[in-house]
Amino acid sequence: MTNFDQDAADAAQVRQDNLTKPQGSLGRLEELAIFMAGWRGTSRPVMDHAQAIVFAGNHGVVARGITPFPAAVTEAMVRNFRNDGAAINQICTVAGAELQVVALDLDRPTADFTAGPAMTEAEVRQAMAIGADAVDPAADVVMLGEMGIGNSTVAAALAASVLGGRAEDWVGPGTGAQGAMLQAKIAAVAEGLALHVPRTAVETLAAFGGREQAAICGAILKARDLRIPVMLDGFICCAAAAVLTRDDPQALDHCMIGHVSAEPGHRQLIAALGKQPILSLDMRLGEGSGAGVALLVLRAALACHNGMATFAEAGIG
Repeated sequence: MTNFDQDAADAAQVRQDNLTKPQGSLGRLEELAIFMAGWRGTSRPVMDHAQAIVFAGNHGVVARGITPFPAAVTEAMVRNFRNDGAAINQICTVAGAELQVVALDLDRPTADFTAGPAMTEAEVRQAMAIGADAVDPAADVVMLGEMGIGNSTVAAALAASVLGGRAEDWVGPGTGAQGAMLQAKIAAVAEGLALHVPRTAVETLAAFGGREQAAICGAILKARDLRIPVMLDGFICCAAAAVLTRDDPQALDHCMIGHVSAEPGHRQLIAALGKQPILSLDMRLGEGSGAGVALLVLRAALACHNGMATFAEAGIG
């Protein structure tokens, strides 16, 4: 399955090769412009409308004592997003992205995945539909982020389920788990992996959660249908996205990874997905913040691609 327009990408490459610079001298900026050209189906892609979506959900596994913050913080942070008080608000302002916050049943956490499935398959599909509906068909790029106390534990379980390995290979401190709390987090993921052996993307999300991860998956699939490139954020966002490769190894071909997080599992997750992050800034905040900063780089790539003169236009050579 592909919607990539190779002719548009080839035409963008020709333009890059004729701009007033040594060929290849803008490095990844050239690659990003060509990537955008192929997915948008034009040799001169623009980013007139950048949409940022932050999905929020709560998780029953928090009851296992795997995070230093209570689940109530999720709702408090959603209010902060809506009041323009978070990092992602400031980053979206400077990156020229329209922020949308989608909270999914915060008063109804998913079940504890160490005791049974986190969600029913019907709940997964409902959350995926909410994610799909959030995507604006007029967007030129969609940036995805998340918020949910406990969701780095869910992310570790998702990554281990899809890509293999032990719980301790994927579990990191998240919002600050250390010592006994970090060991409880590892134990919870190990118990979940022993209990659940899902085979499909929906089964995986049902087993471990959460609603925001399912919504991210729904948004990614909808963006693919619309040929809208997606900018993924950190470990939690990428672990959710990785679930889709269980059904289709090419499911994330239209996705970019904004940055490599300081969360330990993110680097190996990116390597497993065969992608290269745009930035490495030791960020680990989530909420789409690293992806938002990467949008600035993408804007620079398209500005150079569309605005620079060719050698012929500049009368050089």
